[in-house]
Amino acid sequence: MDVREISSATEIAAAGGVLTVDLGAVAANWRAVRAAAPGAEAGAVVKADAYGLGMAPVARRLAEEGCGCFFVADAHEGAALRALLPGVAIYVLNGLFPGAEALYREAGLAPCLASMAEVAEWRDAAKRGGTRLPAALHFDSGLNRLGMSATDAAALAEDAALSEGIDVRLVMSHLACADDAANPRNAEQLGRFREMRAMLANRFPGARASLANSPGVFLGPDYHFDLMRPGVGLYGGNPLTGAANPFRPAVTVEARVLAVRTLEAGDAVGYSATWAAAAPARIAVLSAGYADGYFRALSRRSDEKTQEKGGHVHIAGYTVPVAGRVSMDMMAVDVSAVPEGFIQRGDMAELIGPHISVDDVGLRAGTIGYEILTSLGRRYMRRYLTGGENLSGKPGGQV
Repeated sequence: MDVREISSATEIAAAGGVLTVDLGAVAANWRAVRAAAPGAEAGAVVKADAYGLGMAPVARRLAEEGCGCFFVADAHEGAALRALLPGVAIYVLNGLFPGAEALYREAGLAPCLASMAEVAEWRDAAKRGGTRLPAALHFDSGLNRLGMSATDAAALAEDAALSEGIDVRLVMSHLACADDAANPRNAEQLGRFREMRAMLANRFPGARASLANSPGVFLGPDYHFDLMRPGVGLYGGNPLTGAANPFRPAVTVEARVLAVRTLEAGDAVGYSATWAAAAPARIAVLSAGYADGYFRALSRRSDEKTQEKGGHVHIAGYTVPVAGRVSMDMMAVDVSAVPEGFIQRGDMAELIGPHISVDDVGLRAGTIGYEILTSLGRRYMRRYLTGGENLSGKPGGQV
């Protein structure tokens, strides 16, 4: 879909859904991270289009707030961010892709080198270019995903030639269980990371250390080191298991009411007739479906025994359940409990927002809020707010 400015009330009325991002809340969440660890710098993870919310407006707002260090997943994300923010540090979390060194160098990106092969390739790129190239060294402390080993750390510490030409600015690792503060793996990873960092201290004295992601911020000062890498918390998701969300909601998603229908007892709704009215009922049909990131797993059957499964929406002051299967572009909700006349065609229903958290939607879909955020479709009209002011209205676009 082409990115277009919404320039008339007619175009606004034609939007099937609205996704509102409160940039003021994003900035407040970044400040909360910084306040939780006053001795460390707060960076920002803006990969996956800032978790689906728009890298351009989010990164610009955070840069205005004072954030000078950003993390993306790959070099193309990094190049797009560099075009927006020429003066910030940009780290590529997925590391260095073979044969792509020129793009990293031209965009001024620092790959998070996670293998000795990547170290060698970046060293050779520096030699060919006759210049020092920035990088992070990424070590595995227990996540067993990306990262070099303690043996690699010892080799790098012993032999300066291995990293010749590389400006090592950061030594980092990633926590596996930081959402659960009581998990003993957190302390195990902390210990391993400290050991590897100590090995490298003399070889790379100017390199900073980074371990904490969003939940890691709340494990205490031992985990903060020099630089923190908050991600989902910036966007209002709860990174903690079994604890209150320390961050402000930053996202509201709404879908338009297409129709309000009256059903007789036994009337079925949706594909495969998995939900049927047990008594006379009313449903509202909404303009959102799984193509808009409202997962099919949020469908609800008539015989559903638990209220923990199946989606809910908030409309006209009431929270009501999904009725039947979520389809690609539409879904139905049971509004029988809402007084008749309270809901009209054209009204908006809250799918995510102040009454229904993104984490609750994720739980009911059998996943997590991270996946819900990053799956939001491109058909929503997007609004970016700061201080209550609407900065844009672009369908599927960015400021």
